[in-house]
Amino acid sequence: MRGLGEMRWLRRDGEPRIEYGADYNPEQWPRDVWKDDVDAMRAAGVTIVSLGIFSWAHLEPASGEYDFGWLDEIMDLLHENGILVDLATATASPPPWLTSAHPEILPVDRDGRTLWPGGRQHWRPTSPVFRAYALRLVRALATRYRDHPALTAWHVNNELGCHNAHDYSDDAAAAFREWLRDRYGTVEALNHAWGTAFWSQRYTAWDQILPPRLAAAQSNPTQQLDFKRFSSDALREHLRAERRILRELTPDVPVTTNFMVAGEINEMNYADWVDEVDFVANDHYVRPGPQSRDELSFSANLTGNLARGRPWFLMEHSTSAVNWQPVNLPKRPGEMARDALTHVAHGADAVCFFQWRQSRAGAEKYHSAMLPHAGRDSAIFRSVTELGARLAALGSIAGLPRTPARAAIIVDWESWWAAEQDSHPSSRLRYRQEALDWYTAFLDRGVRADVIPVWSDLTGYDLMVAPILHMVPSALRDRLTAYAEGGGNLVTTYFSGIVDENDHVWLGGYPGALRELLGIRVEEFEPRLDDTLWAERVHLTDPATEVLFPEVTRRPVGDGSAAYVSARLGPEGLAPVLAELLARAGVEPELPPGLCGKVELTVRGGVRFYINRTDSPLVVDGTDLPGRGVLVVE
Repeated sequence: MRGLGEMRWLRRDGEPRIEYGADYNPEQWPRDVWKDDVDAMRAAGVTIVSLGIFSWAHLEPASGEYDFGWLDEIMDLLHENGILVDLATATASPPPWLTSAHPEILPVDRDGRTLWPGGRQHWRPTSPVFRAYALRLVRALATRYRDHPALTAWHVNNELGCHNAHDYSDDAAAAFREWLRDRYGTVEALNHAWGTAFWSQRYTAWDQILPPRLAAAQSNPTQQLDFKRFSSDALREHLRAERRILRELTPDVPVTTNFMVAGEINEMNYADWVDEVDFVANDHYVRPGPQSRDELSFSANLTGNLARGRPWFLMEHSTSAVNWQPVNLPKRPGEMARDALTHVAHGADAVCFFQWRQSRAGAEKYHSAMLPHAGRDSAIFRSVTELGARLAALGSIAGLPRTPARAAIIVDWESWWAAEQDSHPSSRLRYRQEALDWYTAFLDRGVRADVIPVWSDLTGYDLMVAPILHMVPSALRDRLTAYAEGGGNLVTTYFSGIVDENDHVWLGGYPGALRELLGIRVEEFEPRLDDTLWAERVHLTDPATEVLFPEVTRRPVGDGSAAYVSARLGPEGLAPVLAELLARAGVEPELPPGLCGKVELTVRGGVRFYINRTDSPLVVDGTDLPGRGVLVVE
């Protein structure tokens, strides 16, 4: 994976800049609008657009018949006006002629229902028929535009898996079996991994195995887990297939696809995808709630660490309201800029929106855009233009790496999958919410914390929180033990260390694989019906293990320690716990007491971003910071 600063993300004179733009869909508009669009883009400070994302039906109106004239024209117009193009492969939504001729490419849900055309992403990730048509289009596009001066990056498909992550079709069944053969080698090894002695599920041949389709009772848990692994890998393989053609024909043009690191979206294991792209790109949309601003920061932080601290691309977010929530609230003054600059603070070198011009028709016509229905004479467009000018003034930040924190929160997609499966002690447990609660507690304390994938290098962090680290193979147990013995301070929580990579329980008492490291033993889970959600009776098994709080233990380990939080406490309940754990680890707040809880501090290459988490004005570093404002100190 290469970083943006290592590619073609510089002004033509070599001066770095923060790229600024949006998805652009000129095919939705008559040609006489295009020049007005480009004029308005220049007024707003737009430097890049993502083009052609949902254009398959326009680019290939009939099988094998291409119409590139309109795309040639808009590519040329954008280039003449100094606007770069992130060109999509247009494979996200197959055209009606393809689904009519080949309905076998349509995905099937768990209940056996076909997902029909009329929306988007109506294709099976494992369909060889779809793959052949999609790759034919990719080859035609790459051949046509390989030397176009506006082309600065390739945008594979779009939001892979947003609507078709889990397909239960016959194509998926055949591909799932091959994936399982590669993983286990023999049916007997699979039987062991899946625990098929339970409920008489023992298999004797590969062709007996199916995806976890609708069944009379709960499906085998390891079958469900492996199907999630397989489904993420199947989408990743489609990304690889398109990328191979693009790298063959345009080896100097970077390739990416837009992740969706946001909210409760977890169908794709993005920690396994990062090496498949030349730079990380992400889409993020705010969801209403008491921690909505913190969730945006959490997701941007995690995206920056998926990118291993190198610059990345915010491919989509919204200027104001979206169209797909039950109630679509507009952003308040200052929120759009704060959201954008929070991503820059966490390493984004490009800030883009969906979309440039707000649609007149279609499912997203009420989704906000840079140029809204009200036109240039609107608060949104004025805010868009102000943000463009501010990003232009911050150009020197482009290419600067994120500055690591002394504390971190681990995110593990496979633990997330396994912890929230059915037939568990509580269906109310939410993996990401527990991680977000810890993140909010760090922000409230005025302490920076990185949000990192589980494969990250743990050395260098004085305090490491691994919330609901449910799945702990022996290798991960050994890594965490070495971290603590080497001087790190590990913190983990309820429902951690419970199962191995096959979702088999570690026997002998909870928290299973981490029991000896933590110096405790739990005999039985005690989920709750109230907001506490979870509690446990913890027995100390090592005289050195101490009780810090009724729900918290800590054991010295080598030069470090291992602590355990046995209940869900929420951000407020975690406040005194985290204060004590930080003090024991020697990590102090980086903000003065009067700003802790009110301001998020993020550091990038020595540049400090002070982000006002409140609606009230503050004084920061001798400067007035308005509510929802961002102060950048270089």
